[in-house]
Amino acid sequence: MDTRFTKQEIAFREEARLFFAEAYTSDFKPRYEAADYRQWQIDWQKVLYERGWAAPGWPREYGGPGWTPTQRYIFEAERANADAPDVIPFGLKMAGPTIYTSGNEAQKAYFLPRILKSEDWWCQGYSETGAGSDLAALKTRAVADGDDYIVNGAKIWTTYAHYADWIFCLVRTSSEGKPQQGISFLLIDMTSPGIKVNPIITLDGQHSLNEVEFHEVRVPKANRIGEENKGWTYAKALLMHERTGIAGLANSMRGLAQLREMAATERHGGRPLLENPSFRHRLADVEVELLALEFTELRVLSTLAAGAAPGPESSLLKIKGTEIQQALQELSMEAAGYYQGVLTDERGKDDSGHPFGGAVRQQYMYGRAATVYAGSNEVQKNIIAKAVLGLA
Repeated sequence: MDTRFTKQEIAFREEARLFFAEAYTSDFKPRYEAADYRQWQIDWQKVLYERGWAAPGWPREYGGPGWTPTQRYIFEAERANADAPDVIPFGLKMAGPTIYTSGNEAQKAYFLPRILKSEDWWCQGYSETGAGSDLAALKTRAVADGDDYIVNGAKIWTTYAHYADWIFCLVRTSSEGKPQQGISFLLIDMTSPGIKVNPIITLDGQHSLNEVEFHEVRVPKANRIGEENKGWTYAKALLMHERTGIAGLANSMRGLAQLREMAATERHGGRPLLENPSFRHRLADVEVELLALEFTELRVLSTLAAGAAPGPESSLLKIKGTEIQQALQELSMEAAGYYQGVLTDERGKDDSGHPFGGAVRQQYMYGRAATVYAGSNEVQKNIIAKAVLGLA
């Protein structure tokens, strides 16, 4: 593995850096404070689409840039350095790749252009009460009725379901054989009669999560991805990519730089917190872990560049990435001190005018779930034990 960038990759890095400096800072940063979040995010994704960069991981034949894994790594690093938002992943990073990999031609022709242009907002219907990390235990059922399925059940922890136009769902279509063998992958229109979205307010006081109920919801069989009862296969491939993305390397590297800025500003015992030996030692520990994560991700990118799919390495990236995120959030809470407890509005600005106190608290509260969602870290350790160490 060669982790040095080529001349072409360095030139691409400069191109990406210039793009974010011009496209994001000049217009979208000021608008974020006042804009409706859904529309603000869609508008930003359309800017990326116009540049041809909305879907870095998509192959050229489906409208993506056809980038190498290294170019995607550089792109994410420059996005984070510019403090620009990531795209909402459910359409561009999850539903889209599943459709162009396993969907039929009609599904590709209809859904992929709409996802690329951000004309549809997607959400993910996997987890259920009693079937979170253990997806094989799901009970939402789809019963065949002519050319349709009738879906009944409920999904939980569904991010941005209150914004979504579509949901990709795992449903049970058979109870025969192993639990994994009776699951199908459906694309469901969120305007369908019988769907109810119930908000879940999280510890940070925000509304991003929901429960989605399905009561006699009619879904065309034409909206099933791949074969009936084979949905587990498609879901596993999607989860591997999701867990790799959740490692959040680029955002953590940016978060580390911001934490250093905070610690240089905040004072402890009359001196900058950054000069406190204990704080500096803990910060250095996180920095070393982040450097190790970076080289692990580069090794995974090298594997992908050779044409392989992500394997159990995605579980390792998910474990270490989310642990690092939480460690940075904990140190940021210490740096914010008193100010992390003040009241904030919906955009994270606190009533004292402090530049980061309220936002740090919100990130910390929401970040407690990072080691749980997309398959808890305990489950990821089991995957590694079986797939890498060969343990039963």
